[in-house]
Amino acid sequence: MKILVTGAAGFIGFHLSQLLLEKGHTIVGIDNINDYYDVNLKYARLKELGIAQKDAEEFLTFSTGEKYGKAFLFVRMNLEDRKALPELFRNQSFEVVVNLAAQAGVRYSIENPEAYVDSNIVGFLNVLEGCRNNNIKHLLYASSSSVYGENKKVPFSTVDNVDFPISLYAATKKSNELMAHTYSHLYGYATTGLRFFTVYGPWGRPDMAIYLFADAIAKDKTIKVFNNGNMSRDFTYIDDIVKGIEILLQNPPKKIGDRPAYKISNIGNGDPESLSDFIKAIETSYGKEAKKEFLPMQAGDVPQTWADISEIEKLGYKSTTGIDKGVAQFIKWFKSYS
Repeated sequence: MKILVTGAAGFIGFHLSQLLLEKGHTIVGIDNINDYYDVNLKYARLKELGIAQKDAEEFLTFSTGEKYGKAFLFVRMNLEDRKALPELFRNQSFEVVVNLAAQAGVRYSIENPEAYVDSNIVGFLNVLEGCRNNNIKHLLYASSSSVYGENKKVPFSTVDNVDFPISLYAATKKSNELMAHTYSHLYGYATTGLRFFTVYGPWGRPDMAIYLFADAIAKDKTIKVFNNGNMSRDFTYIDDIVKGIEILLQNPPKKIGDRPAYKISNIGNGDPESLSDFIKAIETSYGKEAKKEFLPMQAGDVPQTWADISEIEKLGYKSTTGIDKGVAQFIKWFKSYS
């Protein structure tokens, strides 16, 4: 199968590309390699996929590597590019698109809202149009558990009301779901929204909690523990996340009566852990206790997340990685990378 993966130099996009390539698919990866966080990490991920930095740096230049040969083609590109992206769709004849490119980060959306509208709204519209105009069978796209906002009912189900986001990031993800529903209804192609729950693991972003905590411990600095540590998260290891995407890729939604071929799926662990226990797992794996500063809740943050994964479990999904094992794998990678 020929698959477009946007955000291929990102955390989830890199791991998904790697998995799909090992399964024998042909992947075209795009990424704008923006500087929201250290671009060296993005180039290092691409190197793992066989793409040299000197080849990846130039915009709109296609490159391949020895590792996967013609099975993996990479091009640096912005989703907002209304000339280059449609040309890519026309020339490459994708069967499936997995849109993981987005401006990430809840807290950063408060500081730089324009970046979220450009990438997450305008860019996503361009992807929808590319699928519409090029006979794409199935579009999967990254949503987020942040759409649940301050939902008190747990676990969070895809049938819950998500009309009250508390960050612009969450609002853009909810917007993506509404836009996808509209395109499925109007143009008949299948769309699947992926609500990810607190993804972590090797090659993770430097702005994510586990990376920030490990880095602070390594440098003997203080870690910031928000809401005085009274938070829980449905921490989900990256290998479980990409296996979930692969399962959903193989099971596109079908049109039933007047209902379009549209689906939303949680991909999580289904077993939330306290932030305190997560920090303890990091300390244990690193072999060093963290210095902690306890702070109030930050704007746009939520006290808990918990995924109802019963629907995706019916398709064969199973989250198999607990935090002790997952954190240990991250710390092993972190020590080798840093």
